[in-house]
Amino acid sequence: MNLIDTHCHLYSEEFEGDIDAVIGRAKAEGVTKFYLPAIDSSCLEAMLLLEQKFPNECIAMMGLHPCYVKENYKEELAIVETQLAARNFAAIGEIGLDFYWDKTFTTQQYEAFEQQMQWALHKQLPIVIHTRNAMQETLERVKPFAAKGLKGIFHCFSGSYESAKQIVDMDFLLGIGGVITYKNAGLPEALKNIPVDYLVLETDAPYLTPVPFRGKRNESSYLKYIIEKLAEVKEISMEALAAITTSNAEKLFK
Repeated sequence: MNLIDTHCHLYSEEFEGDIDAVIGRAKAEGVTKFYLPAIDSSCLEAMLLLEQKFPNECIAMMGLHPCYVKENYKEELAIVETQLAARNFAAIGEIGLDFYWDKTFTTQQYEAFEQQMQWALHKQLPIVIHTRNAMQETLERVKPFAAKGLKGIFHCFSGSYESAKQIVDMDFLLGIGGVITYKNAGLPEALKNIPVDYLVLETDAPYLTPVPFRGKRNESSYLKYIIEKLAEVKEISMEALAAITTSNAEKLFK
């Protein structure tokens, strides 16, 4: 199987001691590419160094995560803009809205999200969306951009069938991760009638570890537990699902 982890933070300090082994285990399970979402400027050096260390395997995105939209968000956006002008990135991400932890910077989150979607449209890049406790608000902001041709992934999708339907109707993809293996997540039901042509795989490592390792550090080799469960939900073979989800990711990231 040829698998792509479309969303993993392998540059995080959690992997400092054993990143070579982590990549090696993933490759042994058929994972050939690792897409690295940006958070803010503090992660930039580590992310780009990892990309240099594993060229054509670890591939960087650029963006400002909604949880990191703070007092200095304009400076952070300026760094994103400078980086986008300086070199090619696979996508703008992860960007979006997060009203789970804190709503202090709600207005600024909207502003940062829209600005980054505008850049993506201009540069003809896909976006990778983080949304938490803000699904409908996120959908409403994305729809006008999708109508102009913007594409992307709703990363770590864990919503309802109704939300999934709105996403695929915009021609966006759903990033499916460890949540699908959780007992009470309700995700299998939400995905039952969503075509596999709109699904991609991700781990969000080191977070959201699938069963049977839930509670421990996540890593890209655990993609096999995600595809195993998703293949069961979609009632197709793991091999067929691997081929489709990999093709979906390749088309999006070009």
